[in-house]
This record gives sequence, structure tokens and C-alpha cells, in this order.
Amino acid sequence: MLGIYLIKRLGMALAVCGLVVVFLVVVVYVVPGDTARALATEDRSSPPTPEFVEQVRRELKLDQPVHVQVWDFFSGAVQGDLGRDFASRTPVSHIIAQSLPDTLILALSGMILAILVGVPLGVLVARYPNTFFDRAMGGVSMLLVSGLPYVVALLLLLLFAVQLQWLPASGAGDISDPIDYLRHLILPAIALAIPWWGYLPRFVRASMLEVMSSPYIRTSRALGYRERAIFYKYALKNALVPVVALFGLMLGYAVAGTVYAEVIFSRPGLGSLAVEALTSNNWPVVRAIVLLFALFFVLGNLLSDFSYRLLDPRIRVEEGIETPA
Repeated sequence: MLGIYLIKRLGMALAVCGLVVVFLVVVVYVVPGDTARALATEDRSSPPTPEFVEQVRRELKLDQPVHVQVWDFFSGAVQGDLGRDFASRTPVSHIIAQSLPDTLILALSGMILAILVGVPLGVLVARYPNTFFDRAMGGVSMLLVSGLPYVVALLLLLLFAVQLQWLPASGAGDISDPIDYLRHLILPAIALAIPWWGYLPRFVRASMLEVMSSPYIRTSRALGYRERAIFYKYALKNALVPVVALFGLMLGYAVAGTVYAEVIFSRPGLGSLAVEALTSNNWPVVRAIVLLFALFFVLGNLLSDFSYRLLDPRIRVEEGIETPA
């Protein structure tokens, strides 16, 4: 049964990736204007010749039927061939390989900060429910969740980089100098983590309070166990199961969220590369980056799903994946 479940989930993931590929091919026809002409226009003051436009159209295979383009793009992506940057003629896969490490470091740093602050804060709030501290943290959480992330990033930039000048305002620093690289990483990582500082505590609080109302917790109280031991030894372990599953979903949002962080803080990475490619109508690069972001969302969902079923045996029993002892 477990093998069938894994095959089903992987099949759904491949189907999602296939739909993304179709979308990325079709979107070229949806956007206004002639994509081939826009790409061929290197000098806005002198329009390209019709022959050059047709050459660009053939190179991008825009003269082929949509189903042929979908198959070519999909088969090439499976083999690691994502096309070529139209301006430099460099393989897109090489460009992405250069930008991906900075983006992953930023995304993982934001996730780590979000977890280190959000989860303990949620446990602390659940320890004292319906108090002034709980209500105050609820208001702060709503404020952080509803705040626009790029506005928060701009405020951090203005306060700590421009006004106080504690941290650098732009760039990624020199990775050979860990201290310098870390100083450039702090503000963008905090900008990514702040929305999760609003969401994670409320999620952890709700999970903890649900577990604390379970029958086995009431039984533990009736048997005379100390409240502190019940909370931290028995309830916390079970309450963190859905929280751990949430970390997989955070992966896709963290990677996609690097777009605004990299643009605002002028960091190299996939986000700033995507914005630059969009402004220059460089569709091969845009396609590749959007596909990569979609793959991170799919991977995050798979990790979340698998970890939830691995940590909670009740789901495996309910779905018939294993039999109860």
C-alpha cells in the first residue's frame, strides 16, 4: 500500500509539473505584443528587420505548433536543457546554476529565523492562553501577517541600513569573508522571516491547545502528573507534528519570497535575475526560473505530505498503509 501511495503522489507531482510547462509555453501567446519582435529589438531607436525577427522566431521555435513547443520544452528540461539566454547565448542552466546558491542560502536563512523565533513563541503563547500576553501576541501576529512583505523589507532597509547604518544596504558580500557575507544576509533574511513570525506562533498555539484538550491529556492530569511535564513532555511532541509538516510548505514560499528581498536589497540570485529577464523580455530565462520555483513548491508539498504521514501513524492506519498493532 505504501508503494502505491508513493507512486500516486509522485504521479500527481509530475502532472503539476506538466501543467506548469504547458502554462509557460502558452503564456508567450497570451502576453500582448510580438514576443519574437520584442526579443529581437536590441536598440529601441532602430526596429529590427523582418528577417531578423523571423530568425528569432525560429530559434525560439515560436513558429512551431503549441504541442510541439510543449514537448520540446519538457523533454529539454528533463535533460537539463532550459534553452539559451537570448542576449548572451549562454545556456540558461548555467546562468541559473550561478544564481541558485545565493537564493537557496537566503531562503534557508529566512526559514531558520522563522522557525527559531516563531515556534518557541507559539509554545510560550499556548502555555498562557487567554491572558493579556496571548491577546497582545494575537494582535502582533495579525499585524505581521497582514503587512506587505516588501513594505516590511523597505522599512528594515531604511531603518537599519540608511538611518542607523548598522548593516549594509545592498549586495551579498564576499562569501570568502563569512562575517561580511553574514552582515549582508541579516536584513534580507529577517524580511523573509517576519511574515512567518506572525503566522507560525498562531499555528503552533492552535495545535498545542487542540492537543491539550485531548482525552489522554485529561487522563494524565487525573493520574496526578505535573502540568509542566504534561505540557512539555507529552503535549508538545504531538502538537509539533503538523508544525513539522508545515516546514515543507515553507520551502516553496521562502524560495519565491526571495524575489522581493533580492530586488530591494540588490542581492544576486534568481529573484533579481527573474525581474531583469522580465524587463528585457528574455523569455527563456523567465520560463526556467518560473519552472524552478514551481518545482520547489512541488518538492515542498511532497516533503510536507511524507513527513506528516511519517510522524503521525494514525494517518497511515486510516489510509490502510499499515495495520494497527
